[in-house]
Amino acid sequence: MEEFRDRAAALGIAERIRGEAVSSVNLMEVCGTHTVAIFRHGVRDLLPPEVRMLSGPGCPVCVTTNADIDRAIALAEQPEVTLVTFGDMMKVPGSYQSLSQAKARGCDVRVVYSARDALRVARANPKRGVVFFGVGFETTSPTIAACVLEAESLGLDNFSVLSVHKLIPPAMEALVSSGEVRIDGFMCPGHVSVIIGSRPYEFLAERYGVPCVVTGFEPLDILQGIEMLLRQISGGGQARVEIQYSRSVRPEGNPRALEILERVFEVDGADWRGLGHIPDSGLKLKPEYARFDAMAVHNISPPPTREHAGCICGDILRGAKTPPECPLYGKVCTPENPVGPCMVSSEGTCAGWYQYGSR
Repeated sequence: MEEFRDRAAALGIAERIRGEAVSSVNLMEVCGTHTVAIFRHGVRDLLPPEVRMLSGPGCPVCVTTNADIDRAIALAEQPEVTLVTFGDMMKVPGSYQSLSQAKARGCDVRVVYSARDALRVARANPKRGVVFFGVGFETTSPTIAACVLEAESLGLDNFSVLSVHKLIPPAMEALVSSGEVRIDGFMCPGHVSVIIGSRPYEFLAERYGVPCVVTGFEPLDILQGIEMLLRQISGGGQARVEIQYSRSVRPEGNPRALEILERVFEVDGADWRGLGHIPDSGLKLKPEYARFDAMAVHNISPPPTREHAGCICGDILRGAKTPPECPLYGKVCTPENPVGPCMVSSEGTCAGWYQYGSR
């Protein structure tokens, strides 16, 4: 990665960016890894004041709603259920508690590092219902689809998925169409685009005139992505989708991963923290795999959903506000005592700002 962290090259690109930034622009990164990389490598310090970077809803942990977390906790509270999840979901507050707190109260909640680990738990505990809390974007959802297919081939009748998977392009459209925040260009997520390719973003350029660049995660990747966006904006031509991250992303994406995903899941509406209900932005199991749907297998009654007073994670995820504008940030809400998910996840805007930005 050293070739993508060359200081002299970074300063050279930054100088060209200053030459392209002839007017004020808002560029939004739609990936939590981009957000943290921008902070960690001091990219903001290299940009002229005319270029403003906005952090969007690119953290799957952050956009998971309290209602979804409440459902996961309600499943974990069932005496015959083992709930397995990725570690970054453990401390995310639901309406009343987190999964970590539920585990401390005696619920069987286990952390896994991959969806296949959840299958191993199910095979090792045939008398318990094992529910995998499926959180993520297009990056991880094909792996969960593959696990459902493997569970079917193994005849596992004690494995199910609580699917809260989400799709990035519809959320980007929701941001642009709302008009709340002016977005002059999108830095499209590299990991997601490895799976879906660059073509799913073309409607944003064609219909809304917003330039898009699929960008990698090293400092030179990000700076070059910004430069490519500014050239489109200052050039005044037709907006288009470009790939900076060409070493990993193809226009057509990963056909095999997409085939597995489409075999198991179908598109459905989904609720996003901060953005509300977005049609065609989520994934649910197809009817032929309904026996692996945790909500169909287990009968639960989650408590009424509530939001935490003072938390503005929703505004931050839309790019409408920054973490220091939150009255809880750095005072009540810290990584050790998070009130909102944007402070929990390693990809959260508040966590990145707290660790690398000015307090």
